[in-house]
Amino acid sequence: MTSTTLPYASTTSTTPRASGHLHTRPGFWRAPFAGATYREIGHTLTSLPVAIAGFVFAVTMFALGVSTLVVWIGLPVLAAALGGARGLGAAERGRARSLLGLDVAAPAPAGPGLRGRLTDAAGWKALLFHTVMFPWRVLTFALSVTFLVTGWVVALFPAYSWVFHRYLDWPGYRLYDFTTDAGAHHAYYVESPAQIAAVSAIGFVLVFLTPQLVRGLTNLDRVAIRSLLGTTR
Repeated sequence: MTSTTLPYASTTSTTPRASGHLHTRPGFWRAPFAGATYREIGHTLTSLPVAIAGFVFAVTMFALGVSTLVVWIGLPVLAAALGGARGLGAAERGRARSLLGLDVAAPAPAGPGLRGRLTDAAGWKALLFHTVMFPWRVLTFALSVTFLVTGWVVALFPAYSWVFHRYLDWPGYRLYDFTTDAGAHHAYYVESPAQIAAVSAIGFVLVFLTPQLVRGLTNLDRVAIRSLLGTTR
């Protein structure tokens, strides 16, 4: 009697992942206190200096290359611009992997020689990325900082509301205080426990909305990184 050995089916797939997400998205109520949220916020904050450097490099090198094409010096300058944009793109993929949990594979290498570098589609897409993402990342930086700081400062208002009465001789936090031309005086202070609690509640609303805002902002970064800086695996 002979025995037949059936082919072994491995449970480990070697097929590249189509998604590329490394981090699990926290739930709504846990998001303001989750590490993944602050990694995304860290991405939006560090994106501003990175975007400035990438934009200056891309615009300067492209303008220099185009302006010197008539004397043929522009060709190697453009090739250097595309190679540098690829290098900056690799750094961006690394930031996205560690801060956004997005794993994007590098594009295929450029072809050999000057012609291969100048016809490198991945290099041109990287150059485009560093140009068009600059205004977007200025906006994401401003919105992230504004919502993050405002939310926590307002939410924790009960912890320091006593400062205004003790050191400024105000009955509470002064929202406005002015006198009209007719001599009428108008002032409003946040001083009662109910008012303080209402202000704090507004702050906590912003605290819980901030992770959703940052997630929406970084989603566009994810799309741009996938489509312009590499191949999703």
